[in-house]
Amino acid sequence: MRLLLIRHGQTPSNLKHLLDTAEPGPGLTALGEEQAAALPGALASERIDALYASTLVRTRATAAPLALATGLDVRVRPGIRELIAGDLEMRGDDEAARTYLRTAFAWSAGDVGLRMPGGEDGVEALGRYDAVVAEAYESGAGTVAMVSHGAAIRMWVAARADNVDVDYAARHALANTGVVILTGSPEQGWHVLLWEGDSVGPLPHTPDPDDPAGAAVPAE
Repeated sequence: MRLLLIRHGQTPSNLKHLLDTAEPGPGLTALGEEQAAALPGALASERIDALYASTLVRTRATAAPLALATGLDVRVRPGIRELIAGDLEMRGDDEAARTYLRTAFAWSAGDVGLRMPGGEDGVEALGRYDAVVAEAYESGAGTVAMVSHGAAIRMWVAARADNVDVDYAARHALANTGVVILTGSPEQGWHVLLWEGDSVGPLPHTPDPDDPAGAAVPAE
């Protein structure tokens, strides 16, 4: 399956650098609406078969232009919502931001028992995200777009992709409506093809259709 993980458009809380993770959350700024409107054009080369968004207002608003352009219904799932900030909610200080990201990337590195202060632990956060990805894969869709959240995307990709580690994800913040494209499956694992348009490591070999040696390689 080809998986497009898309961060939502800009919100007022983004401008204030606030850890705003509670439901339903803010809507988009004027710029955020423009970013969402530009997504169908930016993803015009993708043949999207299924479209998901989290339960937060900002992801559903970002997904709306894609839904209109593709004719797809938006499948709203709480599992791909932002990592719940708990006691850090609505804080914008450096200490809170460091604690939040340090906890998230600790989960990516395998310390899933660590708990966000007053919030969820890594088992819960990865489990809910995994469940939505597995649902999408089991639907048989070839290409799936999920409008989600920056920290959740970076945490999950660093935990599940074979060619993105914590260091890479920590150094590459996702811009609003930034896209990470992966290929793979829950069983075989995931490989990042593009991170905001940049190639990440060697791409998987695609056999030439006329190459007899490639005929036995199953398509993902």
